[in-house]
Amino acid sequence: MQISDHMLRSFTITALAYVFLVPLVSCSSHGEIISNHTSIKENLHKTSPQMTSYIAVHGFILWVSMGFLMPVGILTIRMANKEEGGRRVKVLFYLHAIFQTLAVLLVTVGAVMSIKNFENSFNNHHQRLGLALYVAIWMQALIGIFRPPRGNKRRSKWYLTHWILGTVISMVGIINIYTGLEAYHKKTSKSTGIWTILLTAQVSFIALFYLFQDKWEHIQKQASHPPLPSDQENVIVVTQRVNQKVMLPQPCAKRNALTNLFD
Repeated sequence: MQISDHMLRSFTITALAYVFLVPLVSCSSHGEIISNHTSIKENLHKTSPQMTSYIAVHGFILWVSMGFLMPVGILTIRMANKEEGGRRVKVLFYLHAIFQTLAVLLVTVGAVMSIKNFENSFNNHHQRLGLALYVAIWMQALIGIFRPPRGNKRRSKWYLTHWILGTVISMVGIINIYTGLEAYHKKTSKSTGIWTILLTAQVSFIALFYLFQDKWEHIQKQASHPPLPSDQENVIVVTQRVNQKVMLPQPCAKRNALTNLFD
């Protein structure tokens, strides 16, 4: 009887332990399996060819808009400001408007792709800069559309705001392309060295062209008017001095003439 009670007690404890512990272990194992499956699925999603192609298209669109169209639009309006008037000014102005409009539309397409296909946690510099640029670009577009007419008192303030904001957007946009290339490398483990070199070469060319715009007219004048020889320069200087002496008034001659007149 004692053996039977002892066996019954042991069996009861074992059964209770099985009832309460096995579900916990199975739940824990099931949770680990689900977690592992989720992480594997996320990793496959991150490195899937479709996601890689989305990232590449997104980067190309933003490169064309922020890295090419906007800087070229700035160059065209600077060329228009140097013209005195006429048809050339209108053509350059319309080119500026077309380039900037296309840039804004492409940025919007890139933003829609990012919201639809990517994980936007905004925990890195590229996504934060992208959000700030998207808002600033549309502000710049509205400022350009609702510009005051020439001669208005607000025209100078508008021009200063439009110029500063456009320059900042263009510079920060180029910086964000570099951060996007870095994010693409981290996401896909693919090399972006050749793309970084191409972007740097393009930005350098645009910057040099921007700097030469102010000096190009002066360079052309220097080429069309070669310097004179030193002897010829001395002859011209002496001739100018002689002419100045001849043109000077002669008080004595005037005094004699007046004396003769009154006499």
